[in-house]
Amino acid sequence: MKATIALAAAAALLGGAAIAQPQGPRQTTVCLDVAGHQRPVTCRIGEASRIAQREDICQCLAGGQPITIAVCPSGVRPPGESAAYERGRYAAVQGGSLIGANWRGAPICVATRSLAGG
Repeated sequence: MKATIALAAAAALLGGAAIAQPQGPRQTTVCLDVAGHQRPVTCRIGEASRIAQREDICQCLAGGQPITIAVCPSGVRPPGESAAYERGRYAAVQGGSLIGANWRGAPICVATRSLAGG
């Protein structure tokens, strides 16, 4: 009986620790020009914390169109930049988004970036 209670308490503590782990954003914004080249993006970060990081407003001050893109999951690297990838990435934009888009069988995504520094 005591072992069951101790086991249940340990499971609850481990579950709480898993919930409290920092989680970065699942999507972000990039700026793409008409040739598919990435341009610098400027984002304002609101209520950034270790647990819930999010970008409030992202702008393409150096030109380009703001595009919503997925952040690569752990263990996945974004496709390497090339002229063919840039054309394919730009062609895959649907309604200002690349969420769920693929290029040559690989997800179109960007590497995780830290929001703590601004």
